[in-house]
Amino acid sequence: MNYLAHLHLGGPAPQQLLGSLYGDFVKGSLEGRFPPALEAAIRLHRHIDSYTDRHPLVLAALARFPVQRRRFAGIVLDVFFDHCLARHWADYAQQPLAQFTCDFYRVLLAEPELPGRLARIAPFMAADDWLGAYGDFATLEQVFNGIARRLSRPEGMAGVMPELERLYEPLMADFREFYPQLQAFAAAGRVSG
Repeated sequence: MNYLAHLHLGGPAPQQLLGSLYGDFVKGSLEGRFPPALEAAIRLHRHIDSYTDRHPLVLAALARFPVQRRRFAGIVLDVFFDHCLARHWADYAQQPLAQFTCDFYRVLLAEPELPGRLARIAPFMAADDWLGAYGDFATLEQVFNGIARRLSRPEGMAGVMPELERLYEPLMADFREFYPQLQAFAAAGRVSG
C-alpha cells in the first residue's frame, strides 16, 4: 500500500495520521523515539505492509506483471492500489476524499519536526494534493517518474504505464477483493495496538 491507503487505514487521530505516513520515512527500531500513539501507528504501518506483501490476492496480482517487471511490481502495485482507492473512495470511506486530504494536510503541515525526506516533500505533497491526484490515472506516470529518479536502476520503471493500461481491469478487481480484507486487518490492529 502507498500513502493514501496507509493514511486511510491507520486511524483518524493526528498521531495516527502522522504515524501512518512516517512508516515510509522512519527505519529501524522505534523504542522511545516517538510518543506512544505515533509509535503505534508506525508499527501498524509496518504490519499492514507485511500482511499485504504475503497476502495471496496480492501475490496473484503481482504475478500478472511480466517477468522482467517483477522486481519493481510491488512498487507499481502499491501506487496503483492508491489509484484504485482514490477512484472508489466513497465505497470505503464516509468522509469525502477532498475533505480527508485537506484535514490530513493540515495535520502534516502543523507538525514542526517531520522526519528526514518527509520534511522536504510535505509542502509539495500538500500544495499539489498528491493524495487526491492519485484518482487520475495519468498522474501515475509522474509518480513513477519520481520513483524512478530515486532508484539505483531507474530503467526498471520504463514502460510501466502501458502495462498498467493492459492490466487495469484485473488489477482493479484484485484491489476490490483485497482492500476490504485489509481494512478488517488494520481495524483489528488499531484495537489491539
